[in-house]
Amino acid sequence: MMPYLAKILLYPVKSLDSVEVENARVLASGALQHDREFAIVDEQGRFVNGKRHAKIHSLRAQFALLNRTISLQIPDSDFQKIFHLDEERQGLEATLSDFFGFAVTLKQNSLMGFPDDTHSLGPTVISTATLAEVASWFPGLNVDEMRRRMRANIEIDGVPAFWEDQLFSKQGDLVSFRVGDVHFFGVNPCQRCIVPTRDSYLGEAYPNFQKIFTTQRQATLPNWVTSSPFNHFYRLSVNTQLPLSSAGKILQIGDEVDIIQQ
Repeated sequence: MMPYLAKILLYPVKSLDSVEVENARVLASGALQHDREFAIVDEQGRFVNGKRHAKIHSLRAQFALLNRTISLQIPDSDFQKIFHLDEERQGLEATLSDFFGFAVTLKQNSLMGFPDDTHSLGPTVISTATLAEVASWFPGLNVDEMRRRMRANIEIDGVPAFWEDQLFSKQGDLVSFRVGDVHFFGVNPCQRCIVPTRDSYLGEAYPNFQKIFTTQRQATLPNWVTSSPFNHFYRLSVNTQLPLSSAGKILQIGDEVDIIQQ
């Protein structure tokens, strides 16, 4: 099988649930339109995210991108609250403040979003087989839960586990590849944080997750993988940059993926 684009996941509000789409538009920054467009911040301007607030895992969100709405399911509540992201911002902020127990606001950046890696604004890439393999390291976890924990943007199928590890090279070198007619540069393997160690619905920690992950990642690293980007092995998925020539282009489910020979 040819490698192909199997899933596109956008995260309209940083740290909340994803929305799966059939296609996505590339912005001039290299980010995908609507991905991490909004971020929740506290009064000090710090991100209210899964790294700092495990409680956020229990908050469910659904998005209607065309309608610009978010539907929130508050834990221990029997009803959903729906807000327009542009016209009902204050009500949304008030509901989120009540949930967290301190004042928060919603920041917006429609040009590049709020990525963790501000040097590599492109979508993060992982393969379906990798998610399945990593899930097998943890009894009780399945591929869907691992997908929710890793929070990658685009998923490649038709390839073996860790296929995406060829999308980066030694530090400082970029790997060119295409998804459909969208040109990418693979940068490095993504450094993981505390978020994957927790249940994506409840926020409960999986015992020794990082230790198990690191041991297994090192043991299963393909022998053809460039090892220099691995100062540690708590890394998975690939950070990317997109050239300006990709701006305005559309990623579409089913697009073939080709590595451009250097």
